[in-house]
Amino acid sequence: MDALLKELSKLETLTAQPPGKNKTPSISDSLDDLIATLQSAKADVNSIDEGSWNSLAQTIEARKKDIDDRQKEIYSATAKLGKAVEKKFPANLPSYPNLFESDHAIAALERTIALHLLRTGQFDTAHTFLEESNADIPLELRSQFIELYRILKALRNEDIGPALLWARRHRAFLQSRGSPLEFYLHRSQYIRLFLTSDPPNPPPLVISYAQAELTPFFHDHQAEFQRLLTCVIYRPSELKNSPYADMASPSLHLELEPLFAKEYCASLGMSRQVPLRVVADIGGGGALAKIEKCRRVLRERKNEWIQRDELPIEINLPPENRYHSIFTCPVSKEQSTEHNPPMMMLCGHVVAKDSLQKLAKSSGRVKCPYCPTESLSSAAIQVHF
Repeated sequence: MDALLKELSKLETLTAQPPGKNKTPSISDSLDDLIATLQSAKADVNSIDEGSWNSLAQTIEARKKDIDDRQKEIYSATAKLGKAVEKKFPANLPSYPNLFESDHAIAALERTIALHLLRTGQFDTAHTFLEESNADIPLELRSQFIELYRILKALRNEDIGPALLWARRHRAFLQSRGSPLEFYLHRSQYIRLFLTSDPPNPPPLVISYAQAELTPFFHDHQAEFQRLLTCVIYRPSELKNSPYADMASPSLHLELEPLFAKEYCASLGMSRQVPLRVVADIGGGGALAKIEKCRRVLRERKNEWIQRDELPIEINLPPENRYHSIFTCPVSKEQSTEHNPPMMMLCGHVVAKDSLQKLAKSSGRVKCPYCPTESLSSAAIQVHF
């Protein structure tokens, strides 16, 4: 998808951003200049001599040339984008009829789109979509997403106050998840206070902040708590060249935004990832093409896939989109399922249940395929990853 996104970025640059040095002006700028020139000529039409008419004609021709040149660049970028799309998707996208015909399916689709727009901060678009569709998103949920982006904007501007207020209100929830969010927020504020001052001794404000806000987290973050208190032996200007250089890294503060968004969405019962974006990334990343190819092959061979919870082929997913632990049996080379779970023998080696039953003798004893140990198949226990 990189080549496709690169061509799309070029087209967006040509149509949305102002031109750089030695580039033709944008079409809208050229048209505005042309209209302004014509309006000026119209106002002074009675006083224009022959030389002025010639100059006006030359100006109009120059503006027309600017528009044509700019239009050629846009046409060229559009053509390259089309070729990139054709190269990435050589076959037509498959159609799956009867997917969104029932009222229930349409309502679910509209709600998914509305939630996607709200979760990605496109509030004006979401408002228009909700007005024109039948999606019903409670006002409370809409206001919560607005609050989320208000807090994220504050964090981006190095203001952790709103995020800390939210974390304090939801402290019990964060503790139940073992989340370090509140501690990381206080850590960020502590380090900012320390780095913005350069006295000969640790400033009292920094020490008092640590005593008041960081002390409650001592038992859960003891090692980091000690490093935070001992880093003040260095001057703020010397911290980058000290054993505590990681505390001066901007990434320490930049990581707060995704962590806060993750915990906020979890408090609403939602995943950290936007579902519609995950579907588009996986499908557009090649999964849909592979599934359609498999579907076509099965149709040509007059076969059907009747399993509703499995795919006939393996779809490789990036680590962030793997939501379930996968165990592949070293004997059968098949992935474990609910009906064929991984089983651990007494020796500690793990195979799938079907393989264990095939390896077992009539006496019920089974020899491990990877070591000389023998044990009863009934003694094997199911493993949960």
